[in-house]
Amino acid sequence: MVHMEDLFTQNERVKTIRNAPLAVRMRPATLDDYVGQEKAVGEGSWLRSAIEHDVLSSVILYGPAGTGKTTLAHIIARRTRSEFVEVSAVTGTVKDLRREIDAAKHRLMQFDRRTILFIDEIHRFSRSQQDALLHAVENRTVVMIGATTENPYFEVNSALISRSRVVELVHLADDDIARLVRRALTAPEGLDGAVGAEDEAVRAICMLAAGDARAALTTLELASEIALGRAAGQGAEITVEDVQVANPRRGFTYDKSGDMHYDIISAFIKSMRGSDPDAAVYWLARMIDAGEDPKFIARRIMIQAAEDIGNADPQALLVAEAAFRAAEVIGYPECRIILAQAAIYNALAPKSNAAEAAVDAALADIQRSGRREVPSHLRDRHRPGSDAYGPYLYPHDYPEGWVDQRYLPEGLERGAFWKPAGRGWEEWRRELTARDRSGRAPQVGSDPRAVAGRAPEAPAGGDPPS
Repeated sequence: MVHMEDLFTQNERVKTIRNAPLAVRMRPATLDDYVGQEKAVGEGSWLRSAIEHDVLSSVILYGPAGTGKTTLAHIIARRTRSEFVEVSAVTGTVKDLRREIDAAKHRLMQFDRRTILFIDEIHRFSRSQQDALLHAVENRTVVMIGATTENPYFEVNSALISRSRVVELVHLADDDIARLVRRALTAPEGLDGAVGAEDEAVRAICMLAAGDARAALTTLELASEIALGRAAGQGAEITVEDVQVANPRRGFTYDKSGDMHYDIISAFIKSMRGSDPDAAVYWLARMIDAGEDPKFIARRIMIQAAEDIGNADPQALLVAEAAFRAAEVIGYPECRIILAQAAIYNALAPKSNAAEAAVDAALADIQRSGRREVPSHLRDRHRPGSDAYGPYLYPHDYPEGWVDQRYLPEGLERGAFWKPAGRGWEEWRRELTARDRSGRAPQVGSDPRAVAGRAPEAPAGGDPPS
């Protein structure tokens, strides 16, 4: 039996779709037409099985814009025997939610008809709004479908997550975007063959879309209008130039409080750590292009200089600190050059995490062993009874500026915490110190410039090479 409400909704949809954007007109109505997301909704997946058998439990669809979250919700709406209700996370209130939950309870009791409640951008719901859903979701008064571009484990109430299943969607591959574009060119609900597209134009649309299906179809629609206007309806063909005019510059998705922000800064740091200057500059450019605060970028470069380079090249921290000071007073666009210089320096510098590892090991020992006693000869002498302390040997009284005495508490020996990486200035100083203390010559190639592939120069007066 077909309900009058279903007929009304269908007729309304037909009228609305005529003037809808191409991305809306091309929204697939079935799972067979749904492109990509094989892991999330492919054959054998939990979500596909739940949709096909109409046994869906509450689910949170998580992924970037244009990956098909809302489309999946509409596919469910068409397949299910349940009532499908949508609530706006932007304009909806707790009162609205309670009204829909009460209606769902009435539907279930009177007609044995379930309600699927779709909430787009569920991360925008306040805590009180999310809490209002808990009991209804737990008792299955409603089956909730939440969609979000933000990591739900950070942005959604943990109690709500525990009552739902999180399904992650990812950016579409270029091949998937190309399928959607070519389908839209010929489909009756799309451009219906009114315009063609060069292969290069399709590739350009895919590249600009960066995995976002909605963006690809929007660009295609605008480019088709340009091509049709130019050809006056005679064999219109979309060119790369049409695509560029339709979308001269599309900023990549980058929400400064969202996952993409953290993914890109993570890739930037890991590229410097991995000694890849090209990758470091690319991720830096992504942040600059998105308008990221240059001081934020410079702070990350400073942290990386200490964490991953350390004393293998102590100058890296000075370069990073100078970049931060410059970012404070210069700003874009010139600031981009300074940030690039610092990022490339970090990428090329020899790497050592010995400083970070040393302080973390010392902290672990303190938390495990408590406070060890300060050796008596190192204690402050401005107190009664200090005459009984052992003698402190003043290093400057000795020819090498060093004398062998205990500085660590009892129970700890040299090498307990600091373990040099064997690279750069740090290793050169370690070997030079060992030579001074034992009379042995340092190994060949211990000068950091030799490590970098340049001929070492003899240091004057025991100073490290510059």
